[in-house]
Amino acid sequence: MIKFDSRKAIARSLLCAVVLLGLALPAMAHEGGGIVGGFTAGFRHPLSGADHVLAMVAVGIWGAFLGAPAIWVLPVVFPMVMSVGGAMGVLGIPLPATETGIALSSVVLGLMIALARRPPLWVAGVIVGVFAIFHGHAHGLELPGAADPVAYSLGFVLSTGMLHLCGIALGELTRWKAGRSLIRVAGICIACGGVGFLGGWI
Repeated sequence: MIKFDSRKAIARSLLCAVVLLGLALPAMAHEGGGIVGGFTAGFRHPLSGADHVLAMVAVGIWGAFLGAPAIWVLPVVFPMVMSVGGAMGVLGIPLPATETGIALSSVVLGLMIALARRPPLWVAGVIVGVFAIFHGHAHGLELPGAADPVAYSLGFVLSTGMLHLCGIALGELTRWKAGRSLIRVAGICIACGGVGFLGGWI
């Protein structure tokens, strides 16, 4: 009988998270122009912007920190609501302060992690959902210019889900005392990244 070694599994997940975070370039995830391509372009797009990467990983970390059922609910709520924001972008429905909302997502989610906040599940869901609209809207504006909008969307959602899973893997470190401290430091770093986006320094 094969025994499951949770420490090795978490170590592999952490390696995955580090690799994905290393792929993030210091650019906004929704910059671009012209034809943006299909599935591959959609998959790579979330990984090319630190603002999207930090927010997606933060959702996973916070969900893992809150525990069941938030560990799965939050990463499901985000892409579902993000699709609504995406539809708004495709339809050209204006959303004020989109850039600010995206930057604030990292600030607020990072602070929730750093301060170890445990609001009711519905409150956490609303917080995540509100920010998902901003992220979705920014990317929805680009969707009409995609060579294959459906494939692009599928790639984008899959990549976003993987970032959530990496966040969950990191959040699992909260099972250990030292891990809880490390995760709170990660929350501070995420919040600082959001401040950098707000100030235009990143």
